Amino acid sequence: MMGNIAQWLIEGEKVKLVIKEIPKRFFNKHILYYDDYELYRIWGDEHIKVWPIYRRKFVLPRYDPVTGKELYRYEVIAREALSEEDYRNIVDLEQYHYASQKIVVAVWRCPKCGKFFQSNTPPICPTCNIEAKLVEIKGSLPSSRFLVLELAKREPYEPRIVGYVRVDTPIPLMSRKVVDEKGTVIIEKFIRERVFGKSWFHPTFWPEAYTKRRELMKKYRELVSIYGKRIAKAMIGDELRKELLKATNTAVSRIARVVIHPDYRGDGLGVLAVRAAIDWIRERRVPEMKRRKHLVETIAQMARYNPFFEKAGFIFLWETASGRPVLYYPLTEIAREKIAKFLKEDPYAKKHGGKLYRSRYGKVEVIAEPIVLSDVTKTYRNLLDISRLSEKLQDVLRAFGVEKRIIEKTVLHHVNLTIKPKEIVAVVGVSGAGKTTLLRMIAGAALKLTDKRYIPSRGEINVPKNIKLSILLPGELEPTFGDESILEHIYDKTGDEFVSVEILNMCGLSDAVFYRAKFSELSTGQKERAKLASLLAEKPNVLIIDEFTAHLDALTARRVARKLSEIARKAGITVIVATNRSEVLDALVPDKIVYVGYGSVKVIEKKQ
Repeated sequence: MMGNIAQWLIEGEKVKLVIKEIPKRFFNKHILYYDDYELYRIWGDEHIKVWPIYRRKFVLPRYDPVTGKELYRYEVIAREALSEEDYRNIVDLEQYHYASQKIVVAVWRCPKCGKFFQSNTPPICPTCNIEAKLVEIKGSLPSSRFLVLELAKREPYEPRIVGYVRVDTPIPLMSRKVVDEKGTVIIEKFIRERVFGKSWFHPTFWPEAYTKRRELMKKYRELVSIYGKRIAKAMIGDELRKELLKATNTAVSRIARVVIHPDYRGDGLGVLAVRAAIDWIRERRVPEMKRRKHLVETIAQMARYNPFFEKAGFIFLWETASGRPVLYYPLTEIAREKIAKFLKEDPYAKKHGGKLYRSRYGKVEVIAEPIVLSDVTKTYRNLLDISRLSEKLQDVLRAFGVEKRIIEKTVLHHVNLTIKPKEIVAVVGVSGAGKTTLLRMIAGAALKLTDKRYIPSRGEINVPKNIKLSILLPGELEPTFGDESILEHIYDKTGDEFVSVEILNMCGLSDAVFYRAKFSELSTGQKERAKLASLLAEKPNVLIIDEFTAHLDALTARRVARKLSEIARKAGITVIVATNRSEVLDALVPDKIVYVGYGSVKVIEKKQ
């Protein structure tokens, strides 16, 4: 059994052991391996399962927002972190979260000499020349338990662990901040105890309440002067841990951390992680494995900007004295009743009704009429002149029949096309078939461009008077980024910090790492999402994208396409994208597909 589970068992307490397999003989001893037994803690007249670890498979289908057809799915194993490798994966995810070499997220200890080290990767002890072992992850407590999300089915290039949840005991003290009608700030102490009762939250893991705290703090200060706070904390941990773990026994668990791999954000895995953690808490009563749990608590500033806790069923009740939102998930009927009573009777809670997040992006002003291309022809005329080349190169080209000549090529020929308001249109065709030219013609009419590239040779294009176009034609018309952070870039367009964060979240850039990163610091896939966020920040009612998801791997392209389809349909945006990728077409679920080739177009309408 793992130490972080075994530490909760008290020496001398009775447990129930169920042996499932005959013990194996090993060096004259009989050994039970991981799967050979079950262990239950006896708590009163209840048996709480301790071992094997919690492990459950979850399936997360992703659907077409229009037809409800399943596009793809995640199969995820949610289980308690088990191995050194699991915890190293958690450290890696923490580094994604902080994205700074200056921030150290782990403490390590040499298993031979006992020296401590701070590092984001496993350090080698200079004295013993062996790899140190992980002992602490940033922000965690000795009482912390970790649930990891492991992809049950994945491609070779996908990560094994795509997220984790940290579950702790409730914080020891909490006050509520409210503002009355006169604008006066009022701090209400012991708000949880008033609503739910003191016994649910105490005794919790609270080092400050330790009876020998003075002696311990003296020793701690001495160690700080030598090693610094992080290492000093780890060194005195064992002395403090045993007594506190023995005393801790609450009816509330706290979700202290939810981190999803950056490539998988914005696709529902955050909600799945929270739901899996709730299931784990309900079944195993983690972290203590003692009393029945009535509530799951979380204190999350991010909940203002991202509703994944509320999507998982959490209810907003109040803000702490420092202004951080507090949300609860009721596990029992009595907890639901107490929450309902508070929301009904508390004058401040009545106003928000248990809801914290409210979308501010909203809907766009839908284009008033269709975009209509009538008998549109586009011919490119180029002069081929080899006179500027050297004689040797001219001779080579003449051998192939190349001389000075005028080349004319009709890319679009008598094209008639109607794009209705709120439609999602995919333009498909081989390279050079005219996909980009078709997008240029529409962009030229919408933006009133005078460059010949954007004007048809014949025919006309009628666009609505209220058209507001955002466009991405790589190398021609696209968002420009400088040295500003991504959040600053979006905020400069929206003027609203809540809308800015919401847009980044919608595009899968839902982390402070991305908010403060520069465009140049992002990966190729993240840059694609940042460009999409930049376009959406302009609040367009028509969005044109050429070479959509061209630089993304198949799985990421599929996720981005599904998200764009979802955003556009909710907001009422007309979308026209050029792509040849089948997985993108499947996830985008276009209302019509426009096939371009040999100067003509063929339109396939989606069956209603």
